[in-house]
Amino acid sequence: MLNLHTTHDIRAVLFDLDGTLADTAPDLALSLNLLRRKQGLPALSLAQIRPEVSHGSTALLRLGFGLEAGQPEYAPLRERLLEIYLNHLDCETRLFPGMDKLLARLEAQHIKWGVVTNKPASLTEPLMSALGLDGRAACIISGDSTAQRKPHPEPMLQACRIIDVPGTQCLYIGDARRDIEAGNHAGMKTLVALFGYLATNDSPETWQADGMISHPLEIIDWLSCPGA
Repeated sequence: MLNLHTTHDIRAVLFDLDGTLADTAPDLALSLNLLRRKQGLPALSLAQIRPEVSHGSTALLRLGFGLEAGQPEYAPLRERLLEIYLNHLDCETRLFPGMDKLLARLEAQHIKWGVVTNKPASLTEPLMSALGLDGRAACIISGDSTAQRKPHPEPMLQACRIIDVPGTQCLYIGDARRDIEAGNHAGMKTLVALFGYLATNDSPETWQADGMISHPLEIIDWLSCPGA
């Protein structure tokens, strides 16, 4: 088995959750459409909803109802959306193909792995439990675990403190610009997950990541490539 430590000083791999570690879009789309149905609106397609998933409830409510934070209808609809999602968060959500094999490989090589997401802990923790990952992750940092959220580096630095690994020895993988910005500001190596929820107008090549991957198992190749 390839020893990933031979060509890198990476001791931990951290993941965004939605659109990087797990394909959560089907359940979020279901939840949004259930809420739209209650409002007498037709369902939106998964193709319409999928690119917005990484941007959280604000983006979903903007797409589904044309609402922005601060508008009178926003807060009650957001509360209802999150309540519906909590009851449907593990219906169709799965790890992306190859991700489980990657996590097993990292564990076998004694490379710590964890999650840093903007998803609130009330959703992150039950989802990680449903996926059987809560006892395996070295850290789980949610959107309300720290005072600041990504793209601020504070959640990344909190992860470093918990796993006792400096940012310079961490790799962070995400599918949104704020993921890469947060990782870079924390001194981490960063990779864009092209298999995630990128929109057609995204330009990940401008995000200043250290690389881009099209499949989770490419992370192994990246880690074993000298100078990456």
